[in-house]
Amino acid sequence: MTQGAGQGPEVRTATLRDFRVPAYVYEGVRETGRAAAQEQDAAEAQGQEQSAARAQEQGAPVDRGQGASVSPEQRAPLSPEPGASVSREQRAAFGQGAGLAAQVPAQGGPVEGAARPEQSHAAASVRPLQASVQQPLEPQAPVQPQQSLEQQPLVQAQPPLDPQAAPVQPQPPVRPQVLTQSQQPPAPALTHPAVAAAPHPGSAGETPEGYTPTERDLPVINRGDTVQVEVREMPEPPPAPDPGGMGPLYVVGDVHGYLDELVAALAAEGLIDADGSWAAGNTRLWFLGDFTDRGPDGIGVIDLVMRLSAEAAAAGGYCKALMGNHELLLIGAKKFGDTPVNSGAGTATFQAAWLLNGGQKTDMERLEDHHLQWMARLDAIEEEDGHLLVHSDTTAYLDYGDSIEEVNDTIREALTRNDADEYWDLFRKFTKRFAFRDDSGPAAVRELLDVYGGSRIVHGHSPIPYLLGEVGSEYDGDEDGRPVIEGPHIYADGLAIAMDGGVTMAGKLLVCQLPLDG
Repeated sequence: MTQGAGQGPEVRTATLRDFRVPAYVYEGVRETGRAAAQEQDAAEAQGQEQSAARAQEQGAPVDRGQGASVSPEQRAPLSPEPGASVSREQRAAFGQGAGLAAQVPAQGGPVEGAARPEQSHAAASVRPLQASVQQPLEPQAPVQPQQSLEQQPLVQAQPPLDPQAAPVQPQPPVRPQVLTQSQQPPAPALTHPAVAAAPHPGSAGETPEGYTPTERDLPVINRGDTVQVEVREMPEPPPAPDPGGMGPLYVVGDVHGYLDELVAALAAEGLIDADGSWAAGNTRLWFLGDFTDRGPDGIGVIDLVMRLSAEAAAAGGYCKALMGNHELLLIGAKKFGDTPVNSGAGTATFQAAWLLNGGQKTDMERLEDHHLQWMARLDAIEEEDGHLLVHSDTTAYLDYGDSIEEVNDTIREALTRNDADEYWDLFRKFTKRFAFRDDSGPAAVRELLDVYGGSRIVHGHSPIPYLLGEVGSEYDGDEDGRPVIEGPHIYADGLAIAMDGGVTMAGKLLVCQLPLDG
């Protein structure tokens, strides 16, 4: 390190090597160093006067080059003029310089700018440092290497202190105060004067004696301060419908496009209201097939049955339908038209067969895809309350399976294959009739019941006048000789119930509740 004017040789010890004492510690060291320098000046001046007096007595010349007294003005270049503002960095640098100045010997040592060949660094500075520092210093963190005095900025000089004054104690650095959230001053309340002037209704003023944080001074609410609402007891929810507790069972015979007669018959049994909507709650209603042909509005009948199916399900009941031979005929005519099919009597087409059996052009014009899809998904056979429900009075169902589920699945799969011959075979088998009318009828009924279950078979397809032998065909008879049908026909030893009342023969469209007596 470069030795500056008025600074003795720098002494490094093992405990202070490469460390810089913080500036606030040098405040005390600087003051005590000045006091020591003043004492040194006074002693040197006194020594020089004594030496000069002796020299005068001996007649020797006086040499003032070595050991000469240095005035405070000669030290002034170390600091700026009093009153000058200094920065924190300048104050720290001056503290370092003051500490170095404190290392100047207190007595008999060389002064600033004078040669000191007879003294070592330790002899020149260690003793004054020990004499000036009165209290031990706390260990400090390492700092950057010290700069020379030529590189350090000058700071404002401090006025000299009284040599007899006590050393200044080191002051800790001032740290910015951080207030916690609880110590923050309360923010001014931004409240409207009118709101601030009105106390809370529950305010009790001063806190009463014995109040604890768990207590609550609740406001008093008068009867007129609130809106009076009448609380009514909630009604109990209706019980969930019992799957085993369904309503009565009804069946409907062949309709064949007679929409008005169907609506009148359903309304007479209380199944629909005046608007034609479902009114029977959880009642079960089965249509036995043959919705179209011969009558004027077969598509209107299909639309009504589809709508009643949705309404009955929403009311807890159901309205379902079976597939009849006229549904197979209408689907075949729509899909295959004049495509030739193999028939037992030769070549035939669905279009010709449909027209021959009362097909209505208005139905074909109004027939849409959703009608076809609905008809193709209908079941062919079902069992309800011991009644085996089918459309045709034939044993041909046995050709398609040994259970109700198998028969329905087999027929439904055959319809998805779109094979004209397979469609025709289905139509031909379900067109057969009178299997239960002759003496062998009871045995034929028992055969079906034994395979599919139930105690009675209920069917449509064959009009009751045919079964009774009153007419030879659906087109026999006239206004005067039309058959009189009062209700379903029970026959085959009471095992079969016929539901086709011959509406196409000026008979009756039957809607009946099961079971029937007889």
